[in-house]
Amino acid sequence: MINLFNAQIDSLSLHRVGNKNRNEGVFLSDDMQPLNDETRGLLKEFFLKPFREKEENYFKLSHEADVTFNEIYQFVTEIFKNPVNGHDQSKKIAQYLYDQSNHPHIKSGEVFIACLSNVLVDNEKVEAVGIFKSELKQEFLQFEEKGTRLDMILEQGINLNKLDKGCLIFNLLAEEGYKVLSVDSNRYDSKYWLENFLGVNVLPDENFYTKNYLKFCQNFAKDVVLPAEDKQQEVLFMNRAVNHFAKNDAFEESNFLNEVMDNPDLIPEFKHYKVEKGPKYSIEDVSNFSIANKAVSDSRKKIKNVIQLDTNIQIKMDFINPESTERFVEKGWDEEKQMYYYLVYFNKEMKS
Repeated sequence: MINLFNAQIDSLSLHRVGNKNRNEGVFLSDDMQPLNDETRGLLKEFFLKPFREKEENYFKLSHEADVTFNEIYQFVTEIFKNPVNGHDQSKKIAQYLYDQSNHPHIKSGEVFIACLSNVLVDNEKVEAVGIFKSELKQEFLQFEEKGTRLDMILEQGINLNKLDKGCLIFNLLAEEGYKVLSVDSNRYDSKYWLENFLGVNVLPDENFYTKNYLKFCQNFAKDVVLPAEDKQQEVLFMNRAVNHFAKNDAFEESNFLNEVMDNPDLIPEFKHYKVEKGPKYSIEDVSNFSIANKAVSDSRKKIKNVIQLDTNIQIKMDFINPESTERFVEKGWDEEKQMYYYLVYFNKEMKS
């Protein structure tokens, strides 16, 4: 889990990268960008806000031969080793980005390379390098007094509320390719940023395994539990699965199955399903890992806990208190109406 509240911009380099395919060129600043307290605060919010608002899907810099051949890895490693020469490395980063900007859809823009300190990752204070690109310009009005008239001047600039592209490379797991976060609000050229420029792969950490295992369980519930039993048991299975993750720090598959699988006959089905579908989630050989609490919370929000009936009635289950669903909701069959029913027990209606 990252905490960017106390992060500081120690230095900043600013360059402009055009579209190489259109011969727009690249502009490399000779010196670092001067900063004052006001610009530091504004830019910190501009750079880091998108990373506070998104899920932590970590990547790592990679290369088919060895990570040391990844160009961004080389430049960033030099910055971490010798921050004084950070501006020289920032020029190489901007030039390398320009070399990848050869698709006609790629937009020109300003590139910021920032050295950051006091970044907390899993309660560990680390340094980071941020690479940010602004592409889309917005029109805005300036006003100027001219004699007895107030004139409007139409100008273009960057919207500081929206970062187009950015990444944070943390000085962690250097031998594996560092720990990397990325944002990209313009999906039309995502390969250009993640693959061509950064050259990243997913980092298989506890966050990755926690989210993917729960996604796998969700599909098992839909594909196996629902056809074998019913919608209520599908919801209850996921209810138990999420709560197992929430109350444990480490995952062990046999313990998970014994606690969560209400119907023992489905355990062999689960293992077969994992062999068949596990590679899709990169968990086919995974049975033990540390649990990431934030990933559990994020996954819980996405899992549906509603039984939708064809009579335009919904029954919402409680993921926090699953025993209520098991104790106070019963499913049956009415012979006279030839319809299924749910019987719900309660003491009083609660105010919404």
